[in-house]
Amino acid sequence: DGLKCILVFLIGLFVGSFLSVLIDRFPRDESVIGGRSHCDKCKRVLEWYDLIPLFSFIFLRGRCRYCHTPLSFYYPVVEMTTGVLFVAVLFFLGGFTINVITIITIIYYLFIISSLIVVFFTDLKYGIIPDKIVFPAIIISFLYFILYPSSLILPHLLSGTGAFAFFLLLFLITRGKGMGFGDVKFVFLMGLILGFPNIAIAFYIAFLTGALWGCILIIWRRKRLLGTRIPFGPFLVVGTILALFFGEQIRQVTVGLLLL
Repeated sequence: DGLKCILVFLIGLFVGSFLSVLIDRFPRDESVIGGRSHCDKCKRVLEWYDLIPLFSFIFLRGRCRYCHTPLSFYYPVVEMTTGVLFVAVLFFLGGFTINVITIITIIYYLFIISSLIVVFFTDLKYGIIPDKIVFPAIIISFLYFILYPSSLILPHLLSGTGAFAFFLLLFLITRGKGMGFGDVKFVFLMGLILGFPNIAIAFYIAFLTGALWGCILIIWRRKRLLGTRIPFGPFLVVGTILALFFGEQIRQVTVGLLLL
């Protein structure tokens, strides 16, 4: 089990390095497969040994090899996050079993986690939830629930539609000031992935953490941040991941507290 975790973690690091490329290039409408990675400051093309996930950052002490400009910490953060969440998926699904259904399920969950990571950091960094991530994830999720398990496609589709309608109403009421339309499209994906009641749990977590973050900013009196729009996508992603992994436990605790 230990070797499995290490292997999956390392795979997650390399996938996270690729996700960093998507996070930077999608908002700029740059080609993902075209053009080699380069330093944003000196424009020097990076060699393969400058791109080893996490280890290159540590070895170079967080600076460009050529111009010594400090590198953004979000690169190793994305890689570490992906590695850790890939291992979490392994535990969530109970490890690897050699059969077609389990392998398909693992691949699906790893794809969804990767998509959520891109949404989190893209919205956090650029204030954008890219359609190039959301729409393929919707299609893949739809196909997954049609093929296996097919009995879940209708309730999950209804959850996605209900989530979309709820956020669309909020979007129209606030005239787009409370949230962007990217959030509206993203919650359809959330509902499709989670189903009911996990989608309600994800919304509760997202709104709660968003409100707590707003209170923290007020307490710190960060006027510069308070005067700008805080992206809601990262809170929705946190809610989705927690509901995906711990939805049943959260529901049981909540019901238990209500019955006290």
